[in-house]
Amino acid sequence: MKPTLSTALPLPLSPTIPFFDSTAQTAALMPELRPAIERVIQSQRFILGEEVAAFEREIAAYLGVRHAIGVSSGTDALTVALSALGIGPGDEVITTPYTFFATTGAILRVGATPVFADIERGSFNLSPAAVAAVLTSRTRAILPVHLFGQAADMQALRALAARHHLALVEDAAQALGGTFRGQRLGGLGDFGCFSFFPTKNLGAFGDGGLVTTNDDQLAELARSLRSHGFGAKHFSQRLGGNFRLDALQAAILRVKLPHLNGFNARRRLHARHYAQALPATLGLPSELPEREHVYNQFVVRSADRAGLSAHLLQRGIRSEHYYPFPIHLQAACAHLGYAPGAFPEAEAAAQEALALPIFPELEGWMLSAVAEAVADFREPRSG
Repeated sequence: MKPTLSTALPLPLSPTIPFFDSTAQTAALMPELRPAIERVIQSQRFILGEEVAAFEREIAAYLGVRHAIGVSSGTDALTVALSALGIGPGDEVITTPYTFFATTGAILRVGATPVFADIERGSFNLSPAAVAAVLTSRTRAILPVHLFGQAADMQALRALAARHHLALVEDAAQALGGTFRGQRLGGLGDFGCFSFFPTKNLGAFGDGGLVTTNDDQLAELARSLRSHGFGAKHFSQRLGGNFRLDALQAAILRVKLPHLNGFNARRRLHARHYAQALPATLGLPSELPEREHVYNQFVVRSADRAGLSAHLLQRGIRSEHYYPFPIHLQAACAHLGYAPGAFPEAEAAAQEALALPIFPELEGWMLSAVAEAVADFREPRSG
């Protein structure tokens, strides 16, 4: 299936309610951010160094993991994790066809083969039963995504991985601070991978990422791989890359990290407002037992997603299609041989899912305006 361009609607000159806006958050934190940035400038140490090391210690303590390794992006975190596990050509990694492309892209980049399994309708996350159905002798790892901020079924996936002697890598890019059975995500598999893209729950002022693990040997490998595979300066023991976290980003993230629980609490508060105010006929996100959802996105389902999105835009409300094209039907994955209909739940989600504004600094009137606009929308009757 090839992406098609729809006819663009005229946009309001000044949308009243943005999909995401960090202006208020940044302004509130400027008294802390400015001296942190100046500290790095005065140090003239811009790549790795003590600023990055301090952030790694602080976020490892927050997540409850032994090791946190700062890297250049969430995508690079996945690449480092897979490389450290020795996954490459001839290996298969089972993952979801419904997420951002980076998850699959990292598998392809290390030379392995992505094998897709369908998602659960209620959670948008990888179905353990579907994973079990596509295991082969070439499977080396399972790579679930904690999509939109809610944990995948890690109990079932961990059991599968243990039974078949597979690695388990968590893509927690959208779920920093989320939990499964009281444990923070990122410490439940061999590796956890996070993104600090500006729209994430903990956002940098540019790209940034994190690899987490409780395994000392894997941590050592990950640290080497982020810096050209060096074991000592100018001596590469293995093929790595330039996947290092900038000190400026680390300093900014150190300022924001103590506020993360507050940011997530406001996201959850906004989600409760939506859940109470939005019409029951709309497909609302499910918050599953034993999980703390941190709502990087608040995603509803509509049989007329395009119509609802256009209706909101006419009210000055931005929304986003997460994600309009399932990965198995994208051109970059054509060689894998999947056809339309291969993953019905993922393909249905790609047609129906719409993300509403959920960032922490949304004001009460904005939440009410979004809910009222959604309630005013009438989907066309089928038949």
